Formats: sequence, structure tokens, C-alpha cells
Amino acid sequence: MTRAEIVRVDAVTKDVRPGFGLRTKRVLHDVTFCVREGEIFGFVGPNGAGKTTLLKILMGLSRATSGSARVLGHDVSETAFRRHVGFLPENPYFYDYLTGRETLDFYAKLCGLARAQRHERAEALLAQVGLDHAADARIRTYSKGMQQRLGIAQALVHDPDVVFLDEPMSGLDPIGRKDVRDLILSLRSHGKTVFMNTHILHDVELVCDRVAIIAKGRIRYEGAIQDFVEAGERLTDLLVAGVPAHVGAVLEERFAARLHGVGERIEVRVPEKHVDAALVVLLEAGARVESVSPHRASLEQIFLNAVEESRR
Repeated sequence: MTRAEIVRVDAVTKDVRPGFGLRTKRVLHDVTFCVREGEIFGFVGPNGAGKTTLLKILMGLSRATSGSARVLGHDVSETAFRRHVGFLPENPYFYDYLTGRETLDFYAKLCGLARAQRHERAEALLAQVGLDHAADARIRTYSKGMQQRLGIAQALVHDPDVVFLDEPMSGLDPIGRKDVRDLILSLRSHGKTVFMNTHILHDVELVCDRVAIIAKGRIRYEGAIQDFVEAGERLTDLLVAGVPAHVGAVLEERFAARLHGVGERIEVRVPEKHVDAALVVLLEAGARVESVSPHRASLEQIFLNAVEESRR
């Protein structure tokens, strides 16, 4: 059964005026994608690609020049549905001299929760994000990772159906990134839909179900990550040693192979259909084959290809 659409963006464009008297500049070009219920969706792009601009439109903080955007079936210009939406900005601001518990109580009160509910909700969230041990510590003593986890907690304080996270891994050390990744995965296990705006590709591959790659304001790819990495011609990596110099040129010309590395060991990447023939050439030339393995395209390669296409 097809899952319901939680976020739908149709042909959104956004023009901005960089300064007084200057021409308008288009920062989003006919952006279209959707996010379905219960998935973690990665919105990926380099700095200046338009990620935060699009997120501001979804949050009602900015208006699109043309096109439409809907969240939970409502146009983003509406307000009532926002009680079902959680949001973590890229640089959340907290009052340094409040404790974690006091901060969550403050946000819960803003969301209209009763006093008894506020206390219960704050305790549950502090435990969920792993901050129960620091609930009574002032935020000024929190590390960056702890503040990010507190930011996610405040986005969840009213138990929203969909959570928007703007660069949730930014500035975190490896341990902090793992903590936040685990927390995002736990949101999906609790039935939440997560929209994650980021440029950290490794984390996207680890947690996201689907992804859209944006470069210079245009969507270059959209869909399941597995579909991306399996698209195109299948390649195989051969790790070989003792390859004569002239053999490398033969492999490149005859099999469209790519050679990487210097010295004794070289990686030869060839289309899968040419593996057997390439191995015959290598073995006849006296090369030693150490391993043969299928090559899996990475999201990083796809991302770099998208950025390169945007520059043409």
C-alpha cells in the first residue's frame, strides 16, 4: 500500500533581491519532490544550494515566488496544522542559565501543555535523548552534541507527526553524530516522519530512506538511495600487483578501464561485462590478481556528479 504524502513540493521557485537596487536572483528553480509517511528523507546539497531557503518556505518563514508546498495536506501558509510539526533550526538558541528540564518545560508551556503534562513530557524526552543525567545542569555547561539533542527534544515536546531538522549533525564530533543518528532512527521507529536538511553524506547513507540532491537551486536526483547506487552500468574493482606500464594503456583503451594508485599495487575498475577479458590480459602480462570485488557507487560520487552537472 502506498504511504500517505506528508510533504509535497510542486514547482517551487524563489526569487530574492540581494540588495537595494539590484536585480532579483532566482535561488530555487521549479523544485518538486515528496516525502511519505514514516520515512527519513534527506535533503542534500552544497552550501548555497537552496536547502535552507526551501526549509524556510516549508516552515512558513518565507514565501515562494511561485509553485506550491504542502505539509500534512495543508498549504504552508496555514497555521493550525503546525501543532503537528516539530522544527530544529540549524543554530538553535537556548537561554544559557536555564536547565535542560526548565527549557523543555518552557517550550511545552508555549505549546499549550498543562502543568502535569509538561513535567511528564519533559522527563520522558530527557530520557529519550539521553540527557536525563544532565536535566538539572545549566545549558551553558552542555556540549554541542548535548545542545543538539536538547534541540531535538524541544522539537518533539508536543509529539508532532513530522519533524524537520536543519543540519542536525553540524559541528558534532563522531560520538555526537552517532548519538544524533541513533536518535533520528528512533524517531522513525516511533512512527515519525523526518525531513533532514544536511550536507554530511555519510550520515545520509546511514539513516535516510530516500533523498533529494539539490545543486544551484535545482533538484538533480530524487528517490531511494539504493536506486541511485544501483543505477547505471555495473563496475568491478580488480586489485592487482606487478602490472607492466603498457598493459594499463591497453586496459584503458580496450575496456574503458580506470586505473588508480601508484607503485606495486593498482586498482583497476572495469565494466562488469569486461571483467573476464581484462583478467586474461592481466594474467598473460604476468600481473598478480589479489582481489576481485563488485564496485558499489557511493552517494558521494552521485552528489559530486550532480554538483558538476550544475556547473555546466
